[in-house]
Amino acid sequence: MRLPAQLLQRNPNSNKKDFGHVFILAGCASMLGAACLVAQSALRSGSGLVTVGVAKSLNGILQKKIAIEIMTKPLPETKDKSIALSSFEEIKKFLERVDVLAMGPGLSRNISTQKLIRKIIAKFNLSMVIDADALNALIGYLNLLRTPNSELQTPKILTPHPGEMARLLNVSLNAVQKNRLEIAKSFAKKYNCILVLKGNKTVIADSNGNTFINHTGNPGMATAGCGDVLTGMIASFLGQGIKAFEAAKLAVYLHGLAGDLAAKEKTQLSLIASDIIEKIPEAIKKCN
Repeated sequence: MRLPAQLLQRNPNSNKKDFGHVFILAGCASMLGAACLVAQSALRSGSGLVTVGVAKSLNGILQKKIAIEIMTKPLPETKDKSIALSSFEEIKKFLERVDVLAMGPGLSRNISTQKLIRKIIAKFNLSMVIDADALNALIGYLNLLRTPNSELQTPKILTPHPGEMARLLNVSLNAVQKNRLEIAKSFAKKYNCILVLKGNKTVIADSNGNTFINHTGNPGMATAGCGDVLTGMIASFLGQGIKAFEAAKLAVYLHGLAGDLAAKEKTQLSLIASDIIEKIPEAIKKCN
């Protein structure tokens, strides 16, 4: 796969704002690493600016864990140290400054946090990657993806693994795995979104019937955090101006390729998510 022309060469007079500002809502007290993985993969994939919104009491911890180039934004929190619904107005104001929102990894299933996720999805028309606990917040609320002016809505990218897809549709895991392509196509069309159904030969579908089946990646990537890395990569390419379907397709391919490169060095058995981030530059080189 070849990189889009706009990623191959940068204008000598460009600055960081030209390559997208990704805002990430991720992490809670027990899953702060998810926020780190999303942010670091977005930055390594070319984003000019990356900011992580996090529960305010966790901000200092996150700053010690995360790459020094990444900014953080402390937000009002719940008793469980997850981002609270009361942070909505602060998030609303901050979203005026960003190009894309990535939301979900490690956010928790706290009731207040889940309400916040649904309110953001319903209220904002911007490029958005919805993963993990943001997908869990949509169980029983999928109509939030369909607005009255859906033809004007910026397509949202949903990235479920098969188990999350089964919960969203209230069907068995077996039913999802037996009909991956048709389920992805049907869901994307019905909810005017781009659906990235992860797993062996990840399937991508959009509301116009376009599909892509990926052939990079390996079983060593079935480990904690690998999906968070993909979320950051998709958000990064969206923020750099790649159209949503192409951004998803490129990120899935490069994510798998980086995983293959990492497995050659580390073995599938020892592969971890941060190994994939380290191999993103090498995967990009192979697509020049």
